[in-house]
Amino acid sequence: MREIIDGGKLDTYIQMHHMDRIFTEQLLQHITLYCFDKGELICSQGDPAQYLYILVEGKIKIYTNSAEGKTLILSFKTPLEVIGDLEYVQSIDFINTVEAVSPVMMIGVQHRWLKQFGHDHAPLLNFLLEIITKKFHLKNKSMSFNIMYPVEVRLASYLLSISFEESELVTSIKDAANLIGTSYRHLNRVITQFCNEGLIERHRGFILVKDIEGLRKLAGDNIYE
Repeated sequence: MREIIDGGKLDTYIQMHHMDRIFTEQLLQHITLYCFDKGELICSQGDPAQYLYILVEGKIKIYTNSAEGKTLILSFKTPLEVIGDLEYVQSIDFINTVEAVSPVMMIGVQHRWLKQFGHDHAPLLNFLLEIITKKFHLKNKSMSFNIMYPVEVRLASYLLSISFEESELVTSIKDAANLIGTSYRHLNRVITQFCNEGLIERHRGFILVKDIEGLRKLAGDNIYE
């Protein structure tokens, strides 16, 4: 994570996403622009939540880990998205892990400033309420997706969510199995099927996307986003 000292760039994001309508003037004086590299963690499950982050550029991946060490993907997000909203409202630790899928720009504000200057500011509270209720709806949709849809559809959706262009080396097979909630053996069978159909290629444990349109047709609605 790197702090970006560029008032002009910060102001551009504020105006682009109309955040001047959400934050008070006092809060706007305490927000900071941060950059995260691809693969870098924005927050980890169980860590103390001290910041509210707003995604203003790039794509992030949200996943959770079970006590048994299993990893389950919840969603991929693009702007405008908020990280740490529920944690701020409930004063709890981060409940999920969030990772940058691409280079990411985040606006961050410490909880202490939110409590001091925004705890009774109606536009901010309405914004958080809208974001939180939307997340509960999407979480229910994601859980149903992992239960009801076959691995073929989940893998296609996952590959579409993390790839940015055709012929991009996008993920390790082991990570994909964990994140979409299936066994390594089952995923290998589906990967072999996809390779035979010309959708992807396997390269030293990694997956190379070859036919994005074919994956889109298979996935239908891209549930992970």
